[in-house]
Amino acid sequence: MTPKILAFAGSTRGRSLNKKLVTAAARLAETAGAQVTLIDLRDFAMPFYDGDLEAESGLPEGARALKAMMMDHQGLLLSCPEYNSSVSAVLKNAIDWVSRAQPGEPAGVAYKGKWAALLAASPGYLGGVRGLMTVRQVLNMLGVIVLPAQLAVPRAHEAFADDGSLKDAGHSAALTGITADLVRYIRTSVVPV
Repeated sequence: MTPKILAFAGSTRGRSLNKKLVTAAARLAETAGAQVTLIDLRDFAMPFYDGDLEAESGLPEGARALKAMMMDHQGLLLSCPEYNSSVSAVLKNAIDWVSRAQPGEPAGVAYKGKWAALLAASPGYLGGVRGLMTVRQVLNMLGVIVLPAQLAVPRAHEAFADDGSLKDAGHSAALTGITADLVRYIRTSVVPV
C-alpha cells in the first residue's frame, strides 16, 4: 500500500515559514514512498465556527472539501505556527469544522485512526514548540495517533537554504526521520476505526 498523506501549514500567510517547512517535509515523505497532497488552507475558506451557522446551512463548502480530503488520506503532516504560545486560529477553526459529523456519519470520521506528524517553525528561540502541545492534545482527543517525535525549528527565518531544505544537519535529519516514520507507521499498521 502506498500511504496517502495530506500536508499543510496552519497559516494562510503567503511567505509563511511553516509553509516552507511543510513543503520540505512533503518532499521527504514522497522520497520515503508516500503519495503526498500538499494544500494551502487559504484555498479552503471557512468562517469562524458557529453552531447556529452550522444548524442553518451545514458545513461551509471549504470545510466540506477539506473534510473529504482528510477522509481520503491515512496521514496528516502538519506544520503549525505558534501564536501567543498556542495554536493559530485558522488551524483550530479548520480542525473544528472538519470534526463536525454530518447526518449518517460517525463522530470524528475524518480523524479516528489517522496518523499525524507535527512540525513548527518560528523566528523565536523555541521554534513554536509550545503551540505543538495544544495541537497534539486536540488531535489526540479526536482520535488521531500523533507521532511522539516532532520538530520545532527556531530562528526559522534563517533556517532554510535556497532550495527550501533545512540548513542545520540536525534539523534536516530529524525531519527526514519524522517523515520516514510517518510513512512507515501508516504502511505497517491497521487501526480500527
